[in-house]
Amino acid sequence: MLENCRNAKERWGGVSDIVDKWLKERQDLIVLYCEITSTESESPEALVSKYQNFCQILVDYVSAGHFEVYEQLIQEAKEFDDGGLELAKKIIPQIEITTEAALRFNDQFDNVHKVDDGLAALGNEMSKLGEVLEDRFEFEDALLEVLHNAHADQVA
Repeated sequence: MLENCRNAKERWGGVSDIVDKWLKERQDLIVLYCEITSTESESPEALVSKYQNFCQILVDYVSAGHFEVYEQLIQEAKEFDDGGLELAKKIIPQIEITTEAALRFNDQFDNVHKVDDGLAALGNEMSKLGEVLEDRFEFEDALLEVLHNAHADQVA
């Protein structure tokens, strides 16, 4: 997952400051995801803190995608009117499904304060969320690749 994030940043990082910030947030999300899922020896308090931080980054990332990045890409697609809008109409609903899953995860686990509150259930849910995020990243990358490649010369 992290390698795919680096590749995406290399390919589209220069599109705009918004996309750069967003891709950096994606990378932070993936790094924290990997830290959480690979750390079993941490204290429950440390894990709770990481989960809460993860939930905040997750919501920020999802929100930035919908309210900043996708809007910018759709605006470009409208301006250039070269087929990108049709792709966006196909991909955005798929991304919205992953958004709903991410927000459900956040609603369920953002307020976990101790093991008794549900921290024990997080491992399985993190695994499911990891699969959802992988799908989301593929959809987002497809959207970025087509729209950026279609307009890169004209935007530059």
